[in-house]
Amino acid sequence: MTTDVLDGLVDGARAGLDDAVALRRRLHEHPELGLDLPDTQAAVLEALDGLPLTVTTGQSSSSVVAVLDGDEPGPTILLRGDMDALPMPEDTGLEFASRVDGAMHACGHDAHVAMLAGSARLLSARRATLAGRIVFMFQPGEEGHHGAREMLDEGLLERAGAGAAPVSMAFAIHQSPTIPSGVIATKGHTIMASTDNFQITVRGRGGHASMPHHAGDPIPTACEIVTALQAMVTRRVDAFDPAVVTVAKIRAGTTTNVIPETATLWGTIRTVSEKTRAAVREDIERTAVGIAAAHGASAEVELVAGYPVTVNDADAARFALATAAELFGAAAAVEIPTPVMGAEDWSYVLQAVPGSMAFLGTRPKGAAPADVAPNHSNRMVLDEDAMAVGIATYAGVATRWLAG
Repeated sequence: MTTDVLDGLVDGARAGLDDAVALRRRLHEHPELGLDLPDTQAAVLEALDGLPLTVTTGQSSSSVVAVLDGDEPGPTILLRGDMDALPMPEDTGLEFASRVDGAMHACGHDAHVAMLAGSARLLSARRATLAGRIVFMFQPGEEGHHGAREMLDEGLLERAGAGAAPVSMAFAIHQSPTIPSGVIATKGHTIMASTDNFQITVRGRGGHASMPHHAGDPIPTACEIVTALQAMVTRRVDAFDPAVVTVAKIRAGTTTNVIPETATLWGTIRTVSEKTRAAVREDIERTAVGIAAAHGASAEVELVAGYPVTVNDADAARFALATAAELFGAAAAVEIPTPVMGAEDWSYVLQAVPGSMAFLGTRPKGAAPADVAPNHSNRMVLDEDAMAVGIATYAGVATRWLAG
């Protein structure tokens, strides 16, 4: 029975690949940031036009929700593709490289949108055979803007289940050029980390650089805090419940002969459990304040909460892998051993309903693994042929779920 409901999906996905590539390249040339993505939203609406979908747009963002009802009642499944780009330059040399200064689709969200739209077209053609509802969630603001939470707050799940069964499964795909092209990879339980950002301001006393004893130099104190934070992670965090603390930016001073009054550090925290997340946040504040006090300075620590830990339902993850194996063979379905320390606001959806996220390998053809530019690189490129695997996997997970 399972094989029967998947018949033709791979061929259908491949047949729709050219349209998906065209949409992906259109979005790649015109990336938009955050929650307000009018051009991206327009492209999505155009791609869905003419399909037997009930389409609504967001109030607080440029989100799009499209609902496909089968001819018979049944369960409801939610599929997501995120839409926003990153605030960074592009140096890929692609013919369809970004035309927007300081913005690039360096995480593959353009491909996510194109694959989800492709699956909507593929599944719409099978509407008469479907028993249940498929909800296509086109989400802005994943890159730090809590777009999934915005959509949930607007009643996404309530609208998705209105007049039908409540959402009982949620599934998302995220492409990765560091994974061999065409491979679907995931795991049960924690799959991605939480993220929090911090800012530490060290306050000393300004003075002449030739007479530091008359000042209170905040720069050596700030440098000591950086090294202490690295030691803190190795000495206080359980190696089997890991954390990453990275200081990514330091700013202090104006010229060579002036000791500044302040030095500021910015960084990120990644953990794979809420317990360690809370402990690390506490340790960062204690470490910074204590070291500053030891040098006769002070430290102010500002912590900005980011996304929660992304936790896959174990059964949902197995379901996705089984679907990929049936579609493309066992070698195309890989269970990854450990979480990824990146973070995702898909975590908000998985806190509300059972579901999973899977990674789609998009490593460019002929590229050595060591030479591949990863997500968030200004040189990130992907194998567009792998998008057919993503389209078929979205459609396969949905059809298998509706078929019970």
